[in-house]
Amino acid sequence: MLFDTHVHLNAEQYKEDLEEVIERALNEGISRMVVVGFDRPTIEKAMELVEKYDFMYASVGWHPVDAIDMKDEDLLWIEELASHPKVVAIGEMGLDYYWDKSPKEIQKEVFRRQIQLAKKVKLPIVIHNREATADIVEILKEEGAEEVGGIMHCFSGSSETAKECVDMNFYISLGGPVTFKNAKKPKEVAEAIPLEKLLIETDCPYLAPHPYRGKRNEPSYVKLVAEQIAEIKGLSLEEVAEVTTANAQKLFGIN
Repeated sequence: MLFDTHVHLNAEQYKEDLEEVIERALNEGISRMVVVGFDRPTIEKAMELVEKYDFMYASVGWHPVDAIDMKDEDLLWIEELASHPKVVAIGEMGLDYYWDKSPKEIQKEVFRRQIQLAKKVKLPIVIHNREATADIVEILKEEGAEEVGGIMHCFSGSSETAKECVDMNFYISLGGPVTFKNAKKPKEVAEAIPLEKLLIETDCPYLAPHPYRGKRNEPSYVKLVAEQIAEIKGLSLEEVAEVTTANAQKLFGIN
């Protein structure tokens, strides 16, 4: 029983073969997944999927790259959706200093507003971070994000930063990069952070694990992430699956 905590099955990349992708995931023992919506079209599609499949849940938020496009009514809409029984988190949200579509100050403002919303609706948050670690940690602290906690999604930072985030009531989620031969940091994080604070994800269709690196990712591959963590920690796959699934269920309030 594996829980893929971050999928984008609402992406165009699955338009032709979504049913087959889902079937492969179920055959590999992926029992639950969270579909992440980060703008109008992807949130709408995420909600369609969770209505259709009982093992799917949704996280709804606004991506930092598109922060400049977010209007007040979008935030109100996200707040309305937060009361849906299958919406389990707000996000993905955060900061992305790699792409320059949205100015940093606008990204920060949209990030803060979403943290405030999550505290209002009492849901955990899903953090997207690209080349913005110091500012993200600072904003999480200033906004009292530990009140709701959440996920450092596809974490790529140092084990020191990971520990700091754990202290702020966040889980560290590892994806495909932990399987890459040259990925020193994710392996160090997998070793340093207690299993009780780890989650697994694919971020599919992106960041496919070895040996599928560079190809389209899919939820069935989350097993490879769990196997790599098991190897690093000297544990069985079963134990990693059991504990990371329990972690996700606890965070998302899923029985």
